[in-house]
Amino acid sequence: MFNSVSPKLNVKVLEDGILRFWKMNAVFEKSSDERKDRPPYVFFEGPPTANGKPGIHHVLARVFKDMFPRYKTMNGYYVDRRGGWDTHGLPVEIEVEKKLGFTNKSQIETYGIEKFNALCRESAFERIQDWERLTERIGYWVDLDRAYVTFRNEYIESVWWLLKTIWDKDLLYQGFKVVPYCPRCGTPLSDHEVAQGYRDTEDPSVFVRFPLVDEPETYLLVWTTTPWTLPGNVAVAAHPDVEYALVSRADGLSGERLILAKELIGAVFGDTPVKIHKTFKGRALNGKRYAPLFTFLPTDKPAYTVVNAEFVTTSDGTGLVHMAPAFGADDMAVAKEYDLPVLMTIDDDGKFRREVSPWAGVFVKEADPEIIADLDKRGLLFKASRYTHTYPFCWRCSTPLLYFARPTWFIRTSRIKERLVQLNQEINWVPEHIKNGRFGNWLENNIDWALGRDRYWGTPLPVWECSHCHKQRCVGSVAELSELSGRDLSKMDLHRPFIDGVQFSCPDCGQGTMRRVKELIDVWFDSGAMPVAQWHYPFENVEEFKQQFPADFICEAVDQTRGWFYSLLAVSALVFDSICYKNVICLGLILDGEGLKMSKSRGNVVDPWEVINQHGADAVRWYLYTSSPPGNERRFSSDLVGEVLRTFSLTLWNTYSFFVTYANLDKWKPDMDVIPQYSQMDYWLLSSLNALVRDVTAAYEAYDVLGATRPIEGFVDQLSNWYLRRSRRRFWKSESDGDKAAAYEVLYTALTTLASLLAPTMP
Repeated sequence: MFNSVSPKLNVKVLEDGILRFWKMNAVFEKSSDERKDRPPYVFFEGPPTANGKPGIHHVLARVFKDMFPRYKTMNGYYVDRRGGWDTHGLPVEIEVEKKLGFTNKSQIETYGIEKFNALCRESAFERIQDWERLTERIGYWVDLDRAYVTFRNEYIESVWWLLKTIWDKDLLYQGFKVVPYCPRCGTPLSDHEVAQGYRDTEDPSVFVRFPLVDEPETYLLVWTTTPWTLPGNVAVAAHPDVEYALVSRADGLSGERLILAKELIGAVFGDTPVKIHKTFKGRALNGKRYAPLFTFLPTDKPAYTVVNAEFVTTSDGTGLVHMAPAFGADDMAVAKEYDLPVLMTIDDDGKFRREVSPWAGVFVKEADPEIIADLDKRGLLFKASRYTHTYPFCWRCSTPLLYFARPTWFIRTSRIKERLVQLNQEINWVPEHIKNGRFGNWLENNIDWALGRDRYWGTPLPVWECSHCHKQRCVGSVAELSELSGRDLSKMDLHRPFIDGVQFSCPDCGQGTMRRVKELIDVWFDSGAMPVAQWHYPFENVEEFKQQFPADFICEAVDQTRGWFYSLLAVSALVFDSICYKNVICLGLILDGEGLKMSKSRGNVVDPWEVINQHGADAVRWYLYTSSPPGNERRFSSDLVGEVLRTFSLTLWNTYSFFVTYANLDKWKPDMDVIPQYSQMDYWLLSSLNALVRDVTAAYEAYDVLGATRPIEGFVDQLSNWYLRRSRRRFWKSESDGDKAAAYEVLYTALTTLASLLAPTMP
């Protein structure tokens, strides 16, 4: 006899019962333990930030991560589905700062780093129960009891080993470069962090007159969207091969003459008629001197001249670019080429220094209107308006980033750029266009990884510097540091401020004291280190690491192409000259039911619990798999998930309920003695079923999610609305002959096979 079922499907009761069954019988644990001697299928869990609230976008990633490990487990592979938690960095620090009411770094220093980091450690797991509860409810099988945690000493020590290996290859260095910097967080950001924070914003669009020294009433016309950088100006750049023009207003109302690119005259002057006095190439401007706009800081080198630079374009502006070397990478390169001074006019908080007296202590963006007004008052402003463009903001605190020169630590990823591109060709990307598109372009334009962070809660950079000879030493293990310092550090917390207190005599000069440099490392390096650090390799679990590297499969959303996907590949290439994963599914973003991006400000963020409680986890999962190709954006709403329940789940359930009802009435069992007499319709269904198994299996092997799911919907529709509808009389008749036995056998085979085919997606 089969267990009787109600024709009415109560998904919540059904799924809760299955979850209890799994837990009581340790089904997940057994599915893994029983296969430990089988060939491994390696899956890496991208670590979510544990102190953030899980949302529907996390459900998307987690159900896709669950699909292929379930499939491979059913095929006899051993899948070690170890979870992980990302616990360091600004997400945690900002949360603690909010609770303490802090607005800048100095308040943390006053409060005390030790107390602050203790609160960060607590905050890192503040929402752990929310994550665990949602993870269990959606049927994502992942081992959270053995989850790796990035703040643990063992994890940090493995990260140190990676950094020491990179140091030994001369790929880790300290440099003075213009870097994207968050004045709110007080730290530079890496290039892949910057890529996650771009948004459309409105900035000033200012055209400024730069008066030439030897030519009265003649000005260089320069355009900028960052007036706050003008007090740091030391030069103006012109392209040597662009044609420039000396112009004046044709109506003669103004005696001034202006220099700008000839092809931009129409864009700058609009309908105002102008007279062109002469034209010349940009190289003719090289060396011309102009009067400085501001003189707040003294210059120790010659400045305020026109220089030639190939990067100048005529796509917008005037074809003349103002150079403030402290606030732009191109500007700094020009300064080195022409030996120009670097004027640092702002402090670490993004506010003007006291020397810039009119705006001392004012945040630079807030000073823009006052600077524009000052230029206008002195007759140097040609015109000003507003300009909408894409600009980077801090991906954690939403503060506009500033580009300015700072000493920080870098990894020479540019040196292995070609190798990164080569390794990427070994990876199977889904969707395929990501490989040579979004990700491939990112690798081809790779710049050095800005690693250093001027913060508190994170992995300390393990570099010590001598106070006397200034030689530096990178430490790769706790044992090495214990030997250098002459004391056992095996029990010491490796975070600040404790690690900052570890000092030792310089082994090179013997006169100075070695002290750790102040920086932490980019939290994305923590994430990219997980294949190594989750095992505390190479200090233990050496064989486990070798068996579990590289991964067969990883999966995250498209924003991780410049986040986790990149950091995994970069760390692996730097240390092992190897790929880190073989197959990757790159998911599109989730939109609301109207196709708009979900955001708190719009009030359209979906609470995953509401949808799951109403329609069940399986329906949510099935919709996410089948609504669009994995790489596409997908709409999500409770109504759309409800449609899955009505059109697919209920159809399958009604077919199952029909079978159970009549099989119990006839006391039918799969091993009945009656020999089935198959009809043409039976053969047709069995043939369709075998073709479905073949096609779905092939799709799984190719990481084709739609191919592994949508055909099942078509078969269920045929099973219910064609085969069953035309076979009902065979079940209804009183005699238990070969025809009825065949109908039961075929329907039973179809339902049990469907259960296996659906198990990875609708568990």
